Amino acid sequence: MAKFERREEKDGIEERVIQIDRITRVVKGGRRLRFRAIVVVGDGKGKVGLAIDKSNEVVDAISKASRKARKEMVEINLSESTIPHEITAEYAGAKVFLKPARVGTGVIAGGAVRPILEVLGVKDVVSKIQGSNSKLNNSYATIKALRTLRKLETTKGTTKKPKTKKSSKPKTKETTNGPVEPKKTNKK
Repeated sequence: MAKFERREEKDGIEERVIQIDRITRVVKGGRRLRFRAIVVVGDGKGKVGLAIDKSNEVVDAISKASRKARKEMVEINLSESTIPHEITAEYAGAKVFLKPARVGTGVIAGGAVRPILEVLGVKDVVSKIQGSNSKLNNSYATIKALRTLRKLETTKGTTKKPKTKKSSKPKTKETTNGPVEPKKTNKK
């Protein structure tokens, strides 16, 4: 299982490194080596930010991504220790499904979804990643899903009621001369 680097600054914002990649660029003289860091930051109370940045050194890439993620923090609608409703979001080839869970369930999530939900402050949620294995695409899909969450008050009135079964009797047309029976066909 992947270990995510966890740091907490004095301003109460927690920072997690989701992934560090070594990337190369081919130039005339050979290859240029750089590092790419994907970092998520959150306050544990409903604010989260995600950013990606590159640098020649790993530490510089992490600090640049962290600064960028702090600037891009957004407020997410939460319901106590979970999310208000089920949500599915897609980004590129990644598809992320998030579902609220009972108190005490914990964060049942893997890959890049877990650190995002933990720094956000979600304690009970179930998730499923489908499609892409890319941590970058899964991270963006998770943030996209969280941004589209609505408040619990607005979701209560939008539940769909089950449809009633219609009778199997043929409908008759009403005309000025009285009811007209539908045409009967003799099928053998």
